[in-house]
Order: sequence, then structure tokens, then C-alpha cells
Amino acid sequence: MAKRKRPKPAGSAARRPARPSQAGDGRFVLLYGVHATLAALANRDRQCRRLLLTAEVEGRLGDQLDILLDRRPHPLDTVVVERAELDRRLPPGAVHQGIALEAAPLAEPSLDALVRLLSGRESVILVALDQATDPQNIGAVLRSAAAFGASGVIVTERHAPAATGAMAKAAAGALELVPLLAVVNLARALRELKDQDYWCVGLDNAAERVLTGAALPKRLVLVLGAEGAGLRRLTRESCDLIVRIPVRAAIESLNVSTAAAVALYELSRRHEPAPPEPARTRTP
Repeated sequence: MAKRKRPKPAGSAARRPARPSQAGDGRFVLLYGVHATLAALANRDRQCRRLLLTAEVEGRLGDQLDILLDRRPHPLDTVVVERAELDRRLPPGAVHQGIALEAAPLAEPSLDALVRLLSGRESVILVALDQATDPQNIGAVLRSAAAFGASGVIVTERHAPAATGAMAKAAAGALELVPLLAVVNLARALRELKDQDYWCVGLDNAAERVLTGAALPKRLVLVLGAEGAGLRRLTRESCDLIVRIPVRAAIESLNVSTAAAVALYELSRRHEPAPPEPARTRTP
């Protein structure tokens, strides 16, 4: 296995720091955090340009980085920097854990392409977010989607944040695993999915029916509204069914990422075979 070149300090001529505009110019963004960075390096479809890390992280993750970088289709620069340099490059308060990666955004699939890709599967769960604007919430939804087997997350083109570092950090690697796509008109996209035999199930804490008691098909879209506003009228009217997650009266509602996690867990249980009953232990 080829060895990774020894990282050089950021001030060396061979490893000049990137111009600040390049890290967020639309072609390259700065991903940060251990999970997000390692997942991006492992994704051969993700174009990566420069890895920035502290000496402490380089020493701790060196062998793992050697393997990932050796598998990359193209070489990239590795630069050892001070933690203060990462603090300067990233948004205030960003928890970078001593590592960041300059990478191009992932290619976004079209809705038609995703539907064709999933056409042969018997059970499919998609998630649709109606004007969700918080990148950390969307990242958390992506993480739950990866954990519970959802095959894609759909957002609205307007008001949806770009898939940059904050979203990737919250997704903890799931941004590389679950397709994220934006549509111009969510209600129209839901109707197109219904034409492909998907059921659209909206979540609303005021709904009469409860998610746990609803009989649902194996191909469905879980539709969640934005924080506070909930589902818009046309989005709601495009759903086949509106259900709620039962919560105690002391809590009015769950935020969108928590609601997505609970609902995806419940839906994933329906697609798993029932486990065998444990053997009973006889007491003497």
C-alpha cells in the first residue's frame, strides 16, 4: 500500500493555504468534524481537494487516514494546521474536532432518477421536509434516515440551506450515504411519487389518527413540516394520510428532527421480520 505523504505545516511553500473564497465559493465547501470528514473521504463520488488537521488528530487518525487517502481516485493535499487556524476558517462555534476537509458538493440526483433507482425494491421509505430551514435539523434527519433505512430525503428548493459543513457535521457521515435532493414544488413532487405507487403520510401533532395504529403500505413518503409552521396547505392536501406521534400532554410537540427519528424507527419496525421469542428460563 502506498504511504501517505507526510503532512507539511500550513506555511510551507508546497502546502499554501487555500484562498478564503475557495472554501465556500460554491465549488468547494469546508466539511468538519471527524465523522463527516472520514465519511467524505471514504465516498469516492465526493471530490476532495485539501485535508486540514491538527498534529494531535494526525497522530491519532494517521493509519485510518492512510487507508482512506490511498483509496481516493485522486491525490489531495494534507496540511497540518494549528487549531486556531481551523477556528478562523470555520463559522464561530463550529465543533471541528481538529479536522476539516475542502470538498465539492455532491451531485444531486433528480426525483425521477431516484425513483428509477428504487423501482425494484419492495419496501421504500422516503422523507420529505416542507421548507425546513435549519441545516442542523436537516443533518439530524439525514442521520436518522441512514440509521433506519430511508432511501432519500427531499427538501424544497426555496428556503432550504445548502449542504455545507454544519449540515454534514450534524449528519455525522449520513450526507454521504442518503441522497439529498431539492424540488421546486413539494406538492407536485408528492403527486408524482403517488403516481409511482408511493403513499404520502404527513405528520401533524393535531391529527386524529396515530402513527403506531395506522395500516401503511411498504412504499411511502414520510412528510414533515417546518418548525412552528408545520405542513403547508397544499402539502397537506397532497398527502394520503395525516397522522401524529402520541406524546404526553406536558410536551406540545417534537421538533422536526426528533419527530423524524421516532417516526422512522416506527416505520422501520414494520419492515423487519419479527424476532423469535426469547426462551423462558425455568427456575428450580
